[in-house]
Amino acid sequence: MRKLARGFLLLERVTTQAALAAACAALLLAFMAGAWQVFTRFVLAQPSPWSEALVRQALIWMVLLGLAGAIRQGAMVAIEIARAAARGWLKRAVELVILAAILALFGVLFWFGWAMAERVRFQSIAGLEISIAWGYAAIPVGAVFAIIAAIAAALDPQRDESAGTA
Repeated sequence: MRKLARGFLLLERVTTQAALAAACAALLLAFMAGAWQVFTRFVLAQPSPWSEALVRQALIWMVLLGLAGAIRQGAMVAIEIARAAARGWLKRAVELVILAAILALFGVLFWFGWAMAERVRFQSIAGLEISIAWGYAAIPVGAVFAIIAAIAAALDPQRDESAGTA
């Protein structure tokens, strides 16, 4: 069982780092498209028709991909306050309730995000002329990364020491 947990933690480390790298890339893309939008609007006096839509999509992806890192590092304040306040068996019970709630939330987000992406796949984003399903796909993709990170946070015995320093 311990080997399985170590293997899962290794998988989580790789997937969370990949999600965070993609979130950083999405932030950079949003910055570049936003700078281009400002330049074309105020310097060239010819607003770019695609840059605002790209900024919006990049920020959506950034947030949903960044959730995995936030969950893994214990950066959700209300959850960590409840966890830190409990002791002994109550602490473990609180951790299990938190894990169940996170899994339920992201399970629902995955399910409905996937369904929504399927429904809108033939519609396009104004200005970008790509399927709006690419925007909605951030929901189930982010949910998968968040689920992996939540399970790893519950399995990781070193979490107690590292959560407070992140």
